[in-house]
Amino acid sequence: MEFEPKIRTASTGDKTSFAYETARKRWPIIITQAIDDVYRTTGQTDDAEKREEGKKIINDLATLKYEVQHDRALTPIPDDGVSDVATYNQILESLGKPTWLNVSWLFSECYLYRRISTSFALSTHWKNYDIFARQKIKTFRSSRPAVVELAARYKDLITQLRSHTGETSEEADKLLFTEMCEICLWGNATDLSLLTSLSYEDIQKLQGSEARKKSEANILVNDLEEVYKQLVEAKKAGKTERVVDIVLDNAGFELYVDLILAGYLLTAGLATRVTLHAKSIPWFVSDVLPGDFGALLNALAAPVPFFETATEEEELQGKTPEKLSDKEKEELSFLFQEWSILHAEGKLGLRANRFWTGPGSFWRLVDPNADEQTKELAEDLRRSELVVFKGDLNYRKLVGDAEWDPTTPFTEAIGPLGPGSGINILALRTCKADVVVGLPKGMDEELRAREGGGGDSGARKWAWNGKYAVVSFSKGA
Repeated sequence: MEFEPKIRTASTGDKTSFAYETARKRWPIIITQAIDDVYRTTGQTDDAEKREEGKKIINDLATLKYEVQHDRALTPIPDDGVSDVATYNQILESLGKPTWLNVSWLFSECYLYRRISTSFALSTHWKNYDIFARQKIKTFRSSRPAVVELAARYKDLITQLRSHTGETSEEADKLLFTEMCEICLWGNATDLSLLTSLSYEDIQKLQGSEARKKSEANILVNDLEEVYKQLVEAKKAGKTERVVDIVLDNAGFELYVDLILAGYLLTAGLATRVTLHAKSIPWFVSDVLPGDFGALLNALAAPVPFFETATEEEELQGKTPEKLSDKEKEELSFLFQEWSILHAEGKLGLRANRFWTGPGSFWRLVDPNADEQTKELAEDLRRSELVVFKGDLNYRKLVGDAEWDPTTPFTEAIGPLGPGSGINILALRTCKADVVVGLPKGMDEELRAREGGGGDSGARKWAWNGKYAVVSFSKGA
């Protein structure tokens, strides 16, 4: 059994791909921001040893940036004591002597963040430092309007779900499930329209939000009905343990929305336990680390200092954050209490696993020669009713970032993770890369023909900016 697709994968050397632009424009900016962050923290420390290590890390990052910009060869990752170094270096060796601007996009991007983490892992004072923490916190603070809006909607929804003792129609229950999943799918703090119409009363009348109906037109594949059926049948079968796993993507508002979904699934009885899966090292700038979960709960526990304290930037601009109303404080406190209780009762958990930050596709999850930690993870996921993979990167790893024909069925494109794997997989993905599967015949051509869609350039530009989404399910059990 193969654990990488046999067909060609996206390359940083392909001028028609988003990979080409990412490697040349985005990566140098990301590394520069990382350098600036370490420089700032180094300047704030009084510890001479930490300061010296900080300078060395800055030098390492500057070298990495030079190598990327000047298309140097990728070099073996130094041994920092973590088992995945061998895997990374074996794959690198199998690729020959690839250079940054003409190499597998998925491997090189994973390698980039894994290489960055090595500089910190080999230090004494910076081992657990997250170079992207400042950015993640800043982004969550800027999401305040959506945070307080959704807190109000969620409090009303959960309160009414618990107080409603009469019969509800299956259509209404299904509509509510769809609304919650699609809010989680878009996870976009800038679009309040998806949140403002989330009403329990309207849903009972089968009146979903108009904003969601409009956004639904941009969901090119939508298997939510099949997913809902899967969860309801497990509930009706009387299973006492019904777990939903969520492989997380971004921290901040998106993690907040993921917790909203988790809380809803537990309250509605569609799951008895939800396990969130985080990354173990700073990853693709905004991915969730265990510390981000704690930081979000701390912000909800003490929203006044978090949202009302001016940042350095705001102080320089003479801006004072608006004060939270008593109602907003109460609603945020409700969320904190809800999630804290679920966490304390063991119904809501979070785990990190090195597998999620490995190179290449997720197909290795079912490799019989995988390490014990990966085998244990695979067995846990097989016991789950549903494993939700959030975001673009997780989707790329599910399908191997290969150049599949866009009409290829999702169940085929995920290879050994498809039917027979024992794992029920749901991908919630807004499209921000070239690969896409499961589309009806002719849809890709139609989208390319639209303004900005790529036209005759050979590029699938419509799939680059997050305007469109796919919700794809594979019943592997």
